Amino acid sequence: MRTLAIINQKGGSGKTTTTVNLAAALGDRGKRVLVIDLDPQASATAWFGVADGGKGLLDVLADRAELIDQVQATATLGIDIIPSSTWLAGVEKVLAGEIGSETVLKRKLKKLPKDRWDYLLMDCPPSLGLLAISALAAAQEMLIPVEAHVMALGGVAQIIKTAEVVRERHNADLELTGIVACRVDGRTRHTQEVVEQLRAKFGKLVFKTVIRENIRLAEAWSFAQPITVYDSRCHGAEDYRALAAEVVRQER
Repeated sequence: MRTLAIINQKGGSGKTTTTVNLAAALGDRGKRVLVIDLDPQASATAWFGVADGGKGLLDVLADRAELIDQVQATATLGIDIIPSSTWLAGVEKVLAGEIGSETVLKRKLKKLPKDRWDYLLMDCPPSLGLLAISALAAAQEMLIPVEAHVMALGGVAQIIKTAEVVRERHNADLELTGIVACRVDGRTRHTQEVVEQLRAKFGKLVFKTVIRENIRLAEAWSFAQPITVYDSRCHGAEDYRALAAEVVRQER
């Protein structure tokens, strides 16, 4: 089971959009995917049309419950989810002073059945607090969605720096699987220049696929459907299917 943390501390980067729609596109390819929503805003949970998980995930991180007991099926082919809720907003207070709290999620993930899912995608909150650090400590790989805006470039360096610290202290196996440019508006020179700068700085770590700006992606959330279900022919669906194909090809 490949375990990916979808992470960016900047809001509006396309993180939840990428988690939900990459999962759905992988599901379309016959892959079994488990999504863990680690964002207290629970946007990924709502996008899949699943009721919030109450204290479930908070209890897991407080070492009072197991992940497997929080799994819920979704209406999307091949996708299960461990839902989030606003209760997660209090996790830092609940775990204040607890030794090793950053590695609780890592220990819990090891107890999941290895052959039930092909992929595990963790939707991280827009910060580099305890929840995001826990995800990086538990993941094999991290995928960074980046908004195609010049102000977003500095954030990538910060995430990579944080990941290096996590690698040294908690997870020596953590790798950067790729950076994906999101909200790319091909009509503007600015977004094209940002993508060019990403490729110049990070080279092959930047996926060939870019996620184009597409109003249908925003509409899909309102209807609690991944874009591959809501409008399978739009640019958003095409782009996430292409991204899924790249991710799968990495396995070779």
